[in-house]
Amino acid sequence: MLSTLKKPAHLRRDVLASLVVFLVALPLCVGIAVASGVPAELGLITGIVGGLVVGFLPGSSLQVSGPAAGLTVLVFEAVQEFGLGVLGAIVLLAGLVQLVLGALRFGRFFRAITIAVVQGMLAGIGLVLIFGQLYTMADVKQPRSGLDKIAGLPHLATEIATSSAALTAFAIGAATIAVLVLWKKLPAQAQTVPAPLAAVALVTAVTAVAGWSVPRVEVQGLLSAVQPPGMSDFASLGSLAALGTVIAFALIASAESLFSATAVDRMHDGPRTDYDKELMAQGVGNTICGVLGALPLTAVIVRSSANVQAGAETKLSRILHGLWLVLFAALLPAAIGIIPLAALAGVLVHAGCKLVPVKDLVPLWREHRGEAVVLAVTAIAIITTNLFEGVLLGIVLAVVKCAWETSHVHLDVHETTDGRLLVTLTGSATFLRLPRMLETLEALPHDRPVELDLSEARHLDHTCRITLENWAQQRGTTIEMLTKA
Repeated sequence: MLSTLKKPAHLRRDVLASLVVFLVALPLCVGIAVASGVPAELGLITGIVGGLVVGFLPGSSLQVSGPAAGLTVLVFEAVQEFGLGVLGAIVLLAGLVQLVLGALRFGRFFRAITIAVVQGMLAGIGLVLIFGQLYTMADVKQPRSGLDKIAGLPHLATEIATSSAALTAFAIGAATIAVLVLWKKLPAQAQTVPAPLAAVALVTAVTAVAGWSVPRVEVQGLLSAVQPPGMSDFASLGSLAALGTVIAFALIASAESLFSATAVDRMHDGPRTDYDKELMAQGVGNTICGVLGALPLTAVIVRSSANVQAGAETKLSRILHGLWLVLFAALLPAAIGIIPLAALAGVLVHAGCKLVPVKDLVPLWREHRGEAVVLAVTAIAIITTNLFEGVLLGIVLAVVKCAWETSHVHLDVHETTDGRLLVTLTGSATFLRLPRMLETLEALPHDRPVELDLSEARHLDHTCRITLENWAQQRGTTIEMLTKA
């Protein structure tokens, strides 16, 4: 970074990139905080920590950290269940867990999670985010559970059709989404302004000129929003549900950050990410966010890709983006208070849609149906239960799928010249294939001697071996089990 300061061309690119990232991060920080059920300032605080703290630390040089849409659902559920004061304690402990994982060099293992689970996680988060923010767009209180949000959509539609206030708010959100979608079709010069900023600014201006009375973001100031957790908040974390939330925060934030790092590394030719150091950097950031009572922090692909595409050379760009957030919050706090909540909800609905891999679903189903099933089950489980249980179910299903696919067993039955039946087992025999194996063995004639040859088996787990031995004893026929020496 010091070398960049000595090179005017590189310094200029980093400064310009930092401004682009700042303009992308501003509406997202505020919108994610509001959608999470916490004051808007807490989203800005997390963004500032992501820039001014994590930005300095080693790991990845170009990815940018801040509050993530992917954790919105989990944060909202945690605040509803445990309260805003406990959120800081949860985030702090999650940061400490990340530090331990990084110190133990667990960073590399996050790369082993199947992409189907990741896509399913993002799709589930995206769908819950979409269904929830549709209510916010219409200024209607959203139900807590994912299923209730889906079941309540007909009532929401009726509310929008019969209430002028709900219709006005929903129109503001819909207009925001329309600007976000159409912005990419404008000339390249216009697209130098980030789409989220343009959409929120345009809709806010139209709302102000039209004089529409709609709910807006409430602003109090950064310092007044800082509420460090107390001892009573930490005492509330003794339940299994609270500890599960801490682990969920740590694992999902770590996974999202390291998946983002992998994607960012593919976008540029600079230094590669050190995954263990990046995991520890995220841990430091979340520990500080927890002390401040702010939102959890992750590396975010939206901000990171904007940073790379804007021509950033070093970590200076992400540090400066945190500085611009500080200056904006300090000098222009009133500017946040004029933003309609429906506009920010529109930004998040659009972000949720981008999390659902619609274009990849049909090709995935055609080429890898097992992966498509894992993706769908993970997403549906997140909607019907919660984020942690949904991801856990997806990982378990992916492991079972992998074990099933690698457990290929073939039984060949040959009759020898002396009338014996020789059964040769080849492949990897695990308990998943026991039903098929036993069906073949039990169908053999009972009046013929049988010899079971296991010398060609690549793998024979304990359950299979015990089961085959029991079958041999119950058969009452002399069976010679040949195995590799």
